[in-house]
Amino acid sequence: MRTAHLASCVVVALAGLWGAGPTPAKAEEPNKAEIEAARKALEKYQDPYQAVRDLYLSTVGCVHYSGEKMEGRMEYPKGGMGVHFVNLTIRGAPDPMKPNVLIYEPDGDKLRLVAVEWLVPLEAAKERPTLFGQPFQGPMEGHEPLIPKEFHHYDLHAWLFKDNPEGMFSPTNPDVKCDGYAFSLLEEPTMMVHP
Repeated sequence: MRTAHLASCVVVALAGLWGAGPTPAKAEEPNKAEIEAARKALEKYQDPYQAVRDLYLSTVGCVHYSGEKMEGRMEYPKGGMGVHFVNLTIRGAPDPMKPNVLIYEPDGDKLRLVAVEWLVPLEAAKERPTLFGQPFQGPMEGHEPLIPKEFHHYDLHAWLFKDNPEGMFSPTNPDVKCDGYAFSLLEEPTMMVHP
């Protein structure tokens, strides 16, 4: 009886010691300095005309997802992504200051920058890429009809300019709306591929 009591005290003490140490970082806690530097560098793209001048071209459609889960496909929580502006001239390893994609939310007759995205073609990746300590999602097919399905890739979203209840690196944001936008596009979840 006394041994059992002593053992339980040791377990409680060890648990207390483990809890007293530094708290492990959550997967959603990126390097804040890197995130702030990226946000500052990309702030100029609040003006979509500046994005076009820098070769980010609009895909026009405001992409959103129903949240439906389908076997063999990416899981996108219900919500929007927005209007993607893609720069096909950006290549190479993911650069926090140069995302391939800027994402805008329709706001009346204007577009408001809410997020960015990095795309890495599957054939260019020796392993799953990471940025800000976050693993990219995928690999997956392209997002038809905006990106050909043959474009197999990894991607990572970062909601640098709008809070996201799903987390900074979730692909969708329940607070992004495409309602009333002339080119609203409800996409099916993208098919996963094997590397």
